[in-house]
Amino acid sequence: MKIAIINGSLSQQSINGHIANFIASQFPADVSSHKVTISDLPLYTQDLDSQSIPSYDRVRAEIKEADAVLIVTPEHNRSMPAALKNVIDIGSRPYGQGAWTNKKVAVVTASPGTFGGLICSLQVRQSLQMLNANILQAPEVCLGRFNAVDEQGNITDERSANFLKQFAHTFIDWVKKA
Repeated sequence: MKIAIINGSLSQQSINGHIANFIASQFPADVSSHKVTISDLPLYTQDLDSQSIPSYDRVRAEIKEADAVLIVTPEHNRSMPAALKNVIDIGSRPYGQGAWTNKKVAVVTASPGTFGGLICSLQVRQSLQMLNANILQAPEVCLGRFNAVDEQGNITDERSANFLKQFAHTFIDWVKKA
């Protein structure tokens, strides 16, 4: 089984990147995961639909080839990050050939802010639902006031680590169901 992981943050120091790594480390041995690079994607415009853009083609193929996608993202100004919206839009095109159709997707948000990316999570889910993705409904993971990552990227709060471990198992069990 293959899981594509999209980090909605472009920051090299992203806590969401560390959370994605932690979740992936909990996957069983028969599950492989890879990070989808989104930092090289030009902003989507329908004008490019008739052209072959290598980075667009790569991302679309990575999403299509995966059994499921795990999105781990911050919230930017009470909204989804522009880079994440861009990859969602790119994956939705060309019309009728979208990579998101029937794709199993889980959304995790984390933020040092109070609401933990709750609004972003809702927006991501809404966009993906419109694209006919199959979205994991529960548990919802919106980690607020999250600062439980050390300089090496380890989750330092045992309660958060246990919750993320349980989420990883729930996600994989859901993906394995036909």
